[in-house]
Amino acid sequence: MITKPFVCVLLGLCAAAASAGAAEPACVSLTGGWVRLPPPGMTMAAGYGTIRNDCKAAVTVVGVGSKAFDDVSLHETTMADGVSRMRAVEALAIAPGKEVTLKPGGLHLMLMEPVVKVTEGAELPVRLSLQDGRKVDGTLKVRR
Repeated sequence: MITKPFVCVLLGLCAAAASAGAAEPACVSLTGGWVRLPPPGMTMAAGYGTIRNDCKAAVTVVGVGSKAFDDVSLHETTMADGVSRMRAVEALAIAPGKEVTLKPGGLHLMLMEPVVKVTEGAELPVRLSLQDGRKVDGTLKVRR
């Protein structure tokens, strides 16, 4: 007797939890993504765009990947004493309501070893991994 009402309540709770998760809008986005068309034979490219955090709490990007490249990482170019240096960025914290712009000469994505042909106009997938386990998908449009 108790089993049937218990199962109904349990199913109702599961459905409510599933619909609440599905209804939650993504609060982190990658917009305006683009890749500079690399010269023929080049096995690396740089990716740019804007990562925006519209969440109520800070988020931290801890990884980047793409089905279009074997190796993707976040890098930063800096100038010191007239010398340009590039270093890997292991974690990128973004405060609530803020954005970080990936641009030439600053923060950018290093895209190494393409597994697809990188042609002008192509849209390449990219996925940001956040410290809390969430994933943020975006695209990078190839342009000159």
